[in-house]
Amino acid sequence: MAPGNDTQISEFLLLGLSDEPELQPLTFGLFLSMYLIIVFGNLLIVLAVSSDSHLHTPMYFFLANLSFVDICFTSTTVPKMLLNIQTQSKVITYAGCITQMYFFLLFVELDIFLLTVMAYDRFVAICHPLNYMVIMNPRLCELLVLVSWIMCALNSLLESLMVLRLSFCTVREIPHFFCELNQMIQLACSDTFLNNMVMYSGIMLLAGGPFVGILYSYSKIVSSIRGISSAQGKYKAFSTCVSHLSVVSLFYCTGLGVYLSSAATQSSHSSATASVVYTVVTPMLNPFIYSLRNKDMKGALMRRKGNTFAVLVGMQTGAATLENRMEVPQEIKNRTTQ
Repeated sequence: MAPGNDTQISEFLLLGLSDEPELQPLTFGLFLSMYLIIVFGNLLIVLAVSSDSHLHTPMYFFLANLSFVDICFTSTTVPKMLLNIQTQSKVITYAGCITQMYFFLLFVELDIFLLTVMAYDRFVAICHPLNYMVIMNPRLCELLVLVSWIMCALNSLLESLMVLRLSFCTVREIPHFFCELNQMIQLACSDTFLNNMVMYSGIMLLAGGPFVGILYSYSKIVSSIRGISSAQGKYKAFSTCVSHLSVVSLFYCTGLGVYLSSAATQSSHSSATASVVYTVVTPMLNPFIYSLRNKDMKGALMRRKGNTFAVLVGMQTGAATLENRMEVPQEIKNRTTQ
């Protein structure tokens, strides 16, 4: 579909994070480093889970899917930004912009759904430990992931088709480092009421709904943890909850803050800066929070590549003072059987 009725827009300009030329080499080096960490760290998780039979459990199945999505998530935005910095060009084609927007929406929504599924997995493991393997059977796990993919793909397609119907006039500068949906809608010179309705409805259903589910799951988890008699067991279980909730809070606060920001931020780079946290920083931290401080994952990495991975894992062991293993405390098991 041809964009615009008055002016045929064939490309947009991504203004990026900074207009200062002296900051471009620093930005390039920083984001290249973070991107390599994201790809290497999350790929390591995927390979470890897929190759080690000890990790063929629901928890690690969802973790491997989250890691794969995080790689795709950052790969939709960061490489293009690095290429623009390297070539000193801000141009992205209209088709490229729509494509980038579609895959960005797809993977960011998948991140949300997988975080929700992981919270549900922990809820079942802690609150219903005796029925855990019956409830979280392989078929259900695969179905949850498949449904997540289908729902996210359909919503991303709807949002992209809604943007295709918009007309773009002379203003084609996007104050962002990627083609973000809200910024695209703001650039349109045609009526955007329907687009805004679809966008905010999608946010409420596909982001707000899962967030409520996460809060409910952890409210039940906390209630079960309070019944643990051992202080060590409580500390271990609470540490697992805090780690996951910290990622969820970081992701939601920055992500929703960008989409629900007031009109006063439309001409500034504030939303672009906030987007860095949930598009780059959070995927970079996930391997450290969920895996490299986990005893089972450390064992899998050492078994896979021996001394090479043992050095990497040893570095993480020295930095961590707590083995943040995501397992059901024995006190809950005992309390359930009584």
